Amino acid sequence: MFIDAIAEDAATGAVAEYYRQQRAAWGFLPNYAGAFSTRPDVARAWNALNTAIRDGMDRRRFELATIAAARALHSTYCTAAHSKFLRDVCGDEQSLATIAQDPSGAALSEQDRAVYRFAAKVATDAASISQQDVDELRDAGLSDAEVADVVFAVSARSFFTRVLDGLGAQLDAQTADAFSPALLQSMVVGRPPAEA
Repeated sequence: MFIDAIAEDAATGAVAEYYRQQRAAWGFLPNYAGAFSTRPDVARAWNALNTAIRDGMDRRRFELATIAAARALHSTYCTAAHSKFLRDVCGDEQSLATIAQDPSGAALSEQDRAVYRFAAKVATDAASISQQDVDELRDAGLSDAEVADVVFAVSARSFFTRVLDGLGAQLDAQTADAFSPALLQSMVVGRPPAEA
């Protein structure tokens, strides 16, 4: 971490509560938590936004869009964390393997491929999105509300990845260890994972 984050054993008040919540959710205190130690109010707002977006859409689609955005934004942390959610929460190890073999998403099913491609484009150049891009998602079976959900997921991810990478947070060894070395290597798209 590039800043002197508040250590867990020195945290008090809102920071201590945020750390407790993160430890309860992950089973360990994730490295990204320190990035928010100066502004636990921002962390709370981020958590509320992310939860609203995630819980308001299909969870698997949320993970696919998030992985596409994280890869496009060169976030190893978010690519790996959401690959783990895709596998462990959504039970979709096949899509995880497909993306590992072809990170462009070209080998995914038609609808998933359209979502993945669109999410990556929103992440890297949202100003270039055209009506045709949206129409391709409609043709793949998404409603306008579902298209908007993908944009919300990608936009929120853009904030989070910029915070983590801008402050030097590295993927936790605990999350990295959830993958085989070869699979993990396919997810290293930017800052390397933390040493164990």
